[in-house]
Amino acid sequence: MENGLGEVKLSCRNIWKVYAGENAPYFKSDVGSAATPELCTRMRADGAIPAAADVSFDVHVGEIFVIMGLSGSGKSTVVRCLSRLIEATHGEILLDGEDLLKKSDKDLIDIRRHKMGMVFQNFGLMPHLSVWDNIAFPLSLQGLGKSEQIEKVRRVIELVGLEGRETSYPKQLSGGQQQRVGIARSLAIEPELWFLDEPFSALDPLIRRQMQDEFLRIQTTLQKSIVFITHDFLEALRIADRMMIMRDGQVVQMGKPSDLIVNPADDYVAEFTEEVPMVRVLKALDVLDREAQAGGDMPERECDCSVEELLPLLAQSKDGVKAMRDGETMGVVTATSVIAALAHQDADRGPDRASAMAAGAA
Repeated sequence: MENGLGEVKLSCRNIWKVYAGENAPYFKSDVGSAATPELCTRMRADGAIPAAADVSFDVHVGEIFVIMGLSGSGKSTVVRCLSRLIEATHGEILLDGEDLLKKSDKDLIDIRRHKMGMVFQNFGLMPHLSVWDNIAFPLSLQGLGKSEQIEKVRRVIELVGLEGRETSYPKQLSGGQQQRVGIARSLAIEPELWFLDEPFSALDPLIRRQMQDEFLRIQTTLQKSIVFITHDFLEALRIADRMMIMRDGQVVQMGKPSDLIVNPADDYVAEFTEEVPMVRVLKALDVLDREAQAGGDMPERECDCSVEELLPLLAQSKDGVKAMRDGETMGVVTATSVIAALAHQDADRGPDRASAMAAGAA
């Protein structure tokens, strides 16, 4: 176990992707031992572009690991290095303990066909194929028999809610439906590791929210190991177990979304999180009223329930809500304790914001 997160599925170790500087001896001498910012400065002075600079992280079995950053921060470059759609300049990428960077082209094709799934913002559907045939295409590349293909395609079509659209062509589908086809096609091969690069960013807000719900439902069922790229912190907050924020190819901060919101490493991270309502971040366990006594007729919620979910209950129950863990009462959440916690957490964001958040909770 690592940090209570379980077995590591994918390890990214000191990954660099340097454009126009591959022939320079950055990693062939003691220059490679220089601090990352210093080495990046040297590379840029040489006319090279460090698109990914000394990036390291782990993805655990069943974990959704989100990578965020502004355009050009290096997040898509990292994912393309992980899948070897582009070749890393330096570092290690370990899948189940084996270095992907040392795999032959034949081995890599086999890994992509059987272990990796990829979904991108551009759905990449084949316009001349029906929904069914688009989903079945990677299965045919695997060499599966017709009966097995039929079974797997039917299962994922049901999983993503496309029943009745099997014979439709991409042009006959909405954006959300096309995205479901892309997800189903990726899931059909039953990947152990799933890369999603801003898969919902082209969708309108309502469909995007629905697709997030669908994604979370699928993940609850399948428990994939997922690397998910987004530029939307509210989306990351909904889906991420852990997340990493990048800038200029480097990792700025990594941790649970709530950790990054409450304790941003710098102003760059704080800017990402400043519009996030604290009611979505704080959990019942964070806002317990130490003086309140639990009553038998109080409503109950798990202690990892968000304050946002508690607000309707607090409006109905003047005595509060019991926070539970494994059937045991951990304490009581009251309207007063919620307002106090919001005011305290938002103090660094400015008095106007803190007052607004507290008023909203009341």
